[in-house]
Amino acid sequence: MTEFEVSETAGASDAQEIPPTGLAASTRTVSELLDEAPTSRFHRRAVVISGMGFFTDAYDLFVIGIVGAIVTAQWHLSTTQTSWVTGSAILGAFVGAFVFGRIADVLGRKVVYTVVALIMIIGAIGSALAPGFLLLVLARFVLGLGIGGDYPVSAVLMSEYANRADRGRLVGLVFSMQAVGLIVGPLFGLILLSSGLSQSLAWRVLLGAGALPAAGVIYLRARMPESPRFRARVKGQASQAAHELHHFTAGVIAASSVAEAPRRRMSVRQFITNPRMLLLILGTAGSWFLFDYAYYGNTISLPSILLEVAPHASLVGKLWLTLGIFVVFALPGYLLAVWKIDSIGHRALQVIGFAVMAACFLVLGLVPALTVDVVPFIAIFGFSYLFTEFGPNTTTFVLPSEVFPVEMRTTGHGIAAGIGKFGAFVGVFLVPQLELHVGLRGMLLVAAGAALVGMGLTFVLPEPASRSLEEVSGENRDAGAPASSRPSAAARR
Repeated sequence: MTEFEVSETAGASDAQEIPPTGLAASTRTVSELLDEAPTSRFHRRAVVISGMGFFTDAYDLFVIGIVGAIVTAQWHLSTTQTSWVTGSAILGAFVGAFVFGRIADVLGRKVVYTVVALIMIIGAIGSALAPGFLLLVLARFVLGLGIGGDYPVSAVLMSEYANRADRGRLVGLVFSMQAVGLIVGPLFGLILLSSGLSQSLAWRVLLGAGALPAAGVIYLRARMPESPRFRARVKGQASQAAHELHHFTAGVIAASSVAEAPRRRMSVRQFITNPRMLLLILGTAGSWFLFDYAYYGNTISLPSILLEVAPHASLVGKLWLTLGIFVVFALPGYLLAVWKIDSIGHRALQVIGFAVMAACFLVLGLVPALTVDVVPFIAIFGFSYLFTEFGPNTTTFVLPSEVFPVEMRTTGHGIAAGIGKFGAFVGVFLVPQLELHVGLRGMLLVAAGAALVGMGLTFVLPEPASRSLEEVSGENRDAGAPASSRPSAAARR
């Protein structure tokens, strides 16, 4: 039996046949054992398998800017139609995050994990084959459904597999696959546009290639085990969770060491009327909305931004500038976030990132000379990109996977991600209009304001770093845990 070939029907008798090893010295719950389990080869493979969805997201985020420019000329599209081409996948992600986030809390994380990968494949291939504007928009909406659905399930699965010491790093690693997509996108675009391939065929190849990452991992996703925390606490299947736990920790945790835990139940109505849950939604969804407005709007509009700063640059020249920004600034930001998120703090890192973003946008918006010379503009805009990745682009993904209780964890993350994607959708439509009416500097000042408000909303969230998911979400208190396992008043802040 391989690492991913875990029985879905193993009962208590199967679990008891596994000799107690490693952490089996005391009887503890699945969640308690996961919190102390070492990071294993399973976790590293899970990072890659989950991360393919975010590679697709980032790859698509960039190449649609190129595709939009080509099909606008080819099909004589209006500005609004072009915005629909570039924004329909984001609107689909808004819907997909809500819908599949909820389904994953009802049916389980594993089934959604596979389905969303299949949807991404269908959407990417459909986009490449679209004969006209309407079908292209529809196919990209389907692609967005898969991308949006992948956000909550990939984040939460990794969060629930992880130990508490490395949770931020592991979930951040999943998201950091976005960095690879941001580099591969413009690089592949440069190769195609420099190869002599006609632009009318190049954009189809660019979009169709987005199916490859999901196709490469769909089989492996189907063989991943269900989240042991979800199985034990929501489904009440502690013995099956114990059996799976033994396998994906390579025998370090023995199934016989697992105790039963109270089952968790919360309805959607209870969730959306609970004051604490509403505050968590405000902090996660609100900050994500404001961040994605600035990030997606600026990134997708980057070709037109560079046109204003460097009006004589060719399409290939602008691609090189964009690639340079991603390699020099964005990639180190992702790497720093993964390295430092657990030591700095997940909430703290989000605050720092928002603050630096706001400062950079304010400087660019208030000093006219900086937006007419390409070198200082790229330097400051790129520095904002560094702290975008070493900050809210990573943490807005990580935090919602930690702060909600297990039975509503993908629902809560789906709401946050969906509202975040709606912010991106607004940015895609609003940023080009702002640039037309208030200019590049005015657009950057609005982005600065969004970053400042996002920073303020972050303070309503708890700091999850180095704490168990049950402490952060309040599950221990809700379940009437003994005093020794309850977080102190200081830890809850």
